Amino acid sequence: MKPLRQKMLNDMKLRRFAPNTQEAYVSAVAGLAKFYKQSPDLIDKEKIQAYLLHLSDELKLSWGTCNVAVAGIKFFYTQTLGMDSMQLGIPPMKTQRKLPDILSDEDLTRLFQCTRNLKHKTMLMTTYAGGLRVSELVNLQLQDIDSGRMTIKICQSKGNKDRYTILSHRLLTELRTYWRKYKPHFWLFPGLFSDRPMTRSSAELIYNCAKKRAGITKEGGIHTLRHGFATNLLEAGVDVRTIQLLMGHSSITTTARYIQLTSKKLSATKSPLDLLEIPDMKRFKGM
Repeated sequence: MKPLRQKMLNDMKLRRFAPNTQEAYVSAVAGLAKFYKQSPDLIDKEKIQAYLLHLSDELKLSWGTCNVAVAGIKFFYTQTLGMDSMQLGIPPMKTQRKLPDILSDEDLTRLFQCTRNLKHKTMLMTTYAGGLRVSELVNLQLQDIDSGRMTIKICQSKGNKDRYTILSHRLLTELRTYWRKYKPHFWLFPGLFSDRPMTRSSAELIYNCAKKRAGITKEGGIHTLRHGFATNLLEAGVDVRTIQLLMGHSSITTTARYIQLTSKKLSATKSPLDLLEIPDMKRFKGM
């Protein structure tokens, strides 16, 4: 491994960055170096800015992907190389406020019914029933399922935090059926090799294939199931603070955004137009 790459990894490990973040940041810097065919410590700020414009304007990468590239490159130059952030001329990242699509009850029913592979079906149901991130899903172990307390333990998730989420009785039945057939030993959903967990890309592919078979055209990947978990709990009357704890949000503001997605609250709210007493226009016909 090259010294600069190793130094960057060490800098991230010291700051306790999650493995996924480390991988994404290193990939961002590697992409920059590959684009110019130069060691990244020899690339000046004009080239960095031109590369970031290339990602957004020419490659048309998503907002989130570009933000990750900006964060990774900025970390490398400011933390690993010790440059002043002002020298880079990289503008601060902005968060795109885009509401996700939410699957209806009918969508979810079709999704699970169309997934005939028992392992895949159980995996998707676990994601939805527990409100899990895909990284949390693939890293579940058998010991994380506690049928006595009816909880699922999420170990060292985002922010290196542990938490518990709910284990539904229906999911527990599905998990027991799944276990009797597949007999997983350590990982709840192992990959091609039983001693390794399923990859995140495999979980995404399984969801996208199931969504296609179910005829669901709404945008979004497997993370849509996590959005649906929060939204449907809100519609069921669960308070925001409880949902925050179940989902592992560090800020309740993040959880509160799901209020915008609750269709029952929206449909129950009257438009101000409906509150006006406007005379029936039919009375004025023929005048």
